[in-house]
Amino acid sequence: MPFDMSDFGALMILIVVFAVVVLAVGVKPVPQGLEYTVERFGRYTRTLTPGLHYIIPLFDRIGAKMNMMETVLDVPSQEVITKDNAVVQVDGVVFYQILDAAKAAYEVRNLERAILNLTMTNIRTVMGSMDLDELLSERDQINARLLSIVDDATEPWGVKVTRIEIKDISPPRDLVDAMARQMKAEREKRAVILEAEGSRQSEILRAEGEKQAAILQAEGRKEAAFRDAEAREREAEAEARATQFVSDAIAAGDVQSINYFVAQRYVDALGLFATSPNQKILFLPLEASSVIGAIGGITEIAREAFGGDGPNGGGQPRRGNGTAGTRPTRPSTPTASRPRPSERPPVQRPSITERPADDPPSPGQATDDGPWGGPPRPSGDRPGDDFR
Repeated sequence: MPFDMSDFGALMILIVVFAVVVLAVGVKPVPQGLEYTVERFGRYTRTLTPGLHYIIPLFDRIGAKMNMMETVLDVPSQEVITKDNAVVQVDGVVFYQILDAAKAAYEVRNLERAILNLTMTNIRTVMGSMDLDELLSERDQINARLLSIVDDATEPWGVKVTRIEIKDISPPRDLVDAMARQMKAEREKRAVILEAEGSRQSEILRAEGEKQAAILQAEGRKEAAFRDAEAREREAEAEARATQFVSDAIAAGDVQSINYFVAQRYVDALGLFATSPNQKILFLPLEASSVIGAIGGITEIAREAFGGDGPNGGGQPRRGNGTAGTRPTRPSTPTASRPRPSERPPVQRPSITERPADDPPSPGQATDDGPWGGPPRPSGDRPGDDFR
């Protein structure tokens, strides 16, 4: 049978088409984030990473397509009985990532279901060993314990559990009400304690303030007493200095100094009497002759104290410097036989019209002729006239 060239051409076309089909079937592009496992006659041989790969058709085939990105798995709500027998509803989420595609494909069947059931059982285990108060306040500790347990359990599967988060913990309504009352009572207790502590602290501070005030007042009184004592001492020194000046003036023969001193004291005493708050009756003008007699008696005492003789001689006190316009001097009277004013007997002063002309006045008796019985003095020459 002769060979037909047309049949040969058709055969070649068939071979070329078969080769193209075989090549097309063997080329396997792998997207980013996925990995494929390759099986030859049902046995795992290798893993195809993202990119363009070629497998032998009819001998190799793609076994499993594994997602290598991190995946989120919702944990459904379930009831958990705590250590103190409280029933709560708990749900959460799991974040995991496949690290080894071959293990994730051939070490466990239905990877997501396995991870989900493993997480739910460990949630009941971990949360069942805690009290309700710990359950509500220590979520971070619960998440850390769950992550450690589930990650260790899924390591043989080529899976890395990155995070486990408890989303919601829902106690029963009656338990929530009881917790609210407990919280309210606790907060009221804290409020009462804080209020009592504040009152106690305020009382302590108030007592400290009163103590400091009392100390400062005592120090002030102490300082004031020192100042008053110093002032009195200075006043006494000034008084003594003034008295010394008057004594020096009297010793020098100036009788007007003691007159001025006594008259000033007399006027000050009258002023104090007039300004006293007590009820009083004051008749003015006062009897000036008694004041003048007292001043004259004090002058006699001063003359006797300084030896009886003034610096002008003859026992007569110095009244001036002898220049024109000075006051006339009174006649000197012997002082040796004259008694002291404190030793004098009371004298009955007769009226000027009833006294005999030759009856001399008693020593120190105030008459119209003068307190010492001399000639009449001009106006303004008696002791104390300058202070009326």
